[in-house]
Amino acid sequence: MTSKIFKSILSVAIAVLLSSLVIIIGALYPYFGNVQESQLKDELSLAADATEQLGESYLQGLDYDRYRLTWVDADGTVLFDSHADTAAMESHADREEIKEALVSGNGSSTRQSSTLTEQTIYEATQLNDGSVLRISVSRATALVLVLGMLQPIAIVLVIAIALSAWLAHRMANKVVEPLNKLNLEKPMENEAYEELAPLLRRINAQHKEIKAQMQTLKRKQDEFEQITGNMKEALVLLDNRGRIISINPAARTLFGASASCIGEDFLTIDRKQNMRLALEHAKTQGHADFRAKENSREYQFDLSRIDSDGNSHGMVILAFDVTEQVNAEKHRQEFTANVSHELKTPLQSIIGSAELMENGIVKAEDVPRFVGHIRKEASRLVFLIDDIIRLSALDEGAEMPHENVSLKVLSEEICETLADAAKLKDVSLEVTGDDGVVNGVRRLLYDVVYNLCDNAIKYNNPGGSVKVTVAQKSSEVMLSVQDTGIGISPEHQDKVFERFYRVDKSHSKQSGGTGLGLSIVKHAVQYHHGKITVESELNKGTTITVLFDTRA
Repeated sequence: MTSKIFKSILSVAIAVLLSSLVIIIGALYPYFGNVQESQLKDELSLAADATEQLGESYLQGLDYDRYRLTWVDADGTVLFDSHADTAAMESHADREEIKEALVSGNGSSTRQSSTLTEQTIYEATQLNDGSVLRISVSRATALVLVLGMLQPIAIVLVIAIALSAWLAHRMANKVVEPLNKLNLEKPMENEAYEELAPLLRRINAQHKEIKAQMQTLKRKQDEFEQITGNMKEALVLLDNRGRIISINPAARTLFGASASCIGEDFLTIDRKQNMRLALEHAKTQGHADFRAKENSREYQFDLSRIDSDGNSHGMVILAFDVTEQVNAEKHRQEFTANVSHELKTPLQSIIGSAELMENGIVKAEDVPRFVGHIRKEASRLVFLIDDIIRLSALDEGAEMPHENVSLKVLSEEICETLADAAKLKDVSLEVTGDDGVVNGVRRLLYDVVYNLCDNAIKYNNPGGSVKVTVAQKSSEVMLSVQDTGIGISPEHQDKVFERFYRVDKSHSKQSGGTGLGLSIVKHAVQYHHGKITVESELNKGTTITVLFDTRA
């Protein structure tokens, strides 16, 4: 409304301004032109009388600041000119005012300059001797006058605009003020224009209806946000254009999005090819699902199209974290396969030896050797089953009795136990360092030190050494087992703690290992909230370091 009023007033102001300009130029300009021509004729009359009496001497004595006088002979030869050298001037016989004066005694003409910004007025009169005296003056054209008036026109225009704006603001406020004061929250309490009463009644009825609907929607939205906000699963709702309508906290974390992503295209926060293909498939088929890794976790994505009255209204995306399930299934399969293989090997050896003895194929002097073989394989089975049971207990995370254990004393006991095995391998054992007291499960700490030392002996070289070092710090105890054995190549160092993983299977088989020792070490260290690292170089040895936090 203010704009319309402003435009109207400004149009009137411009129209008045243009009209005034036309009147000034169209009416006053010719008037002042006539006055100037009359004055020019008077000046010419005076000059003609003086010239007839005094001749050229009179003309030379005049001041020619305003006018130009030219004396032309009857044949057109210029006898005198106040502004030019007569010798260089051409004949003036063809000039309109000269020709007219020679015929009728007086002549006049007006000529425009080449730039149209100036025009020259000529008045001529014939003297008694037949010559002609001409006077001329230059004056600005109407165009120059208009250009000269641009500044006052601009000032008037600015004043008109300012006045229009002020009037528009004043008038609009008076008209709009009652409308701005309308209380749309309580339409029936307004005392505005009577013409607005029907509209206010309709607004009041709609207001009541909308308020009831908003309360219902707010209640449902709160319930929905409460439910989805506590979900561990990621939930995203899309409209039929693929824009995000709702995204719960789990989904924002999964896709790395913020709460401000509402209204954006979902593919701007997840541009992966599998998601794009799944969205396209769900749009056409109604459902799609796939598995993918996000942030080092495995997720199951389910996409379902939302249909109503035969039309698609959007999409629901659900993402479930199935990492533990996948890992558990993978570990279960690997563990089952490995356990079956590890149990089958000694059992087949025992069964084979027993069948040979049962069928009387074994000679009497060879029976002790076969019995020893059966005992050895049976012991290997017992060790394997004990390790499996111990790992299962660690997996379950069952609470075990804790006590203060000196790692140095424990290491010395284990080295004494392994002294015979070390002697057979021609390997020296050494324990050095601090007392290193850790509050933990003695049996698990024993397994850690025993398995590390046992491996250091088994995979050592004849004449080698195993050094166990215990270091006590303010809030940390370090256990280091260093050997001079065959070492571990870099590609195997991250995998040696996996169950049944062997770097050299042939060597491990000869040494009689179960393949679970380092896995037990890893789980036992994790149970005590410790950290374990491996440093190794092929054919130079391995150092395994365990750090226990005494504050844990």
